[in-house]
Amino acid sequence: MPNNSIAGPRILSIDIETSPVVAHAWTLFKTSIGVNQIIEHPRTICFAAKFLNERKVHFYSEHEHGPEVMFHAAHTLISEADIVMHYNGDGFDLPRLNSEFLLAGLDPPAPYQSIDLLKIMRKNFGFPSNKLAYITERLGLEGKIKHSGHDLWIRCLAGDPKAWAEMRRYNIRDVKLLEDLYEKVRPWIKNHPHVGLYTGDPDCCPNCGSADLVRQGYALTAMGRFQRHQCRDCGTWSRSSRRETGVGNTQTK
Repeated sequence: MPNNSIAGPRILSIDIETSPVVAHAWTLFKTSIGVNQIIEHPRTICFAAKFLNERKVHFYSEHEHGPEVMFHAAHTLISEADIVMHYNGDGFDLPRLNSEFLLAGLDPPAPYQSIDLLKIMRKNFGFPSNKLAYITERLGLEGKIKHSGHDLWIRCLAGDPKAWAEMRRYNIRDVKLLEDLYEKVRPWIKNHPHVGLYTGDPDCCPNCGSADLVRQGYALTAMGRFQRHQCRDCGTWSRSSRRETGVGNTQTK
């Protein structure tokens, strides 16, 4: 396991839950809903977030805190993060939160880098399903909390305290699963934000920041040869930033 005592970037795991669109429809099959048919627009009803290697899990909901407090909290947490980690967040969670920030009159949060674990799974592996529930169970992780399905959202929107307690547990478990999955697949993440930029050690493992690297051959490029390393802590492969031998500028006559 990586050495968690190493200072590095603040990595925030985040997951949101949203309400459904409520609209008039003329049929149940192969239908298209026009914007003039919408009765209630979808909205973020809660979110859970946690900084890597910190114990506290942040949970905010419209039921407990109200929308204004909830969105300001999400904005603040994202602004404190160097990296925001999620599952399909590039396609869903982050754009949805940006919409909420805009509607709330908030400026963009501080710039951050994004790690979408769904993209990592699709790019590197060939599992028959990339659903978070399937992947985490297949990898021997704790798994998602099972719930009553659509009925849970209906009861939450009706203000049922028991339903909100269940939603809180469900949302928080998903965020913890993101951390567990990240630890599993971190050595597979190419172009991971280089931890050395935050620790000040350019020769550390770029993915976890460990200095416990073992030399494992060389990486050859069109311009030279670089020492190759593998991290003993997380398993990430990397190469030295210093070229050992190279090809100079030559001119062929």
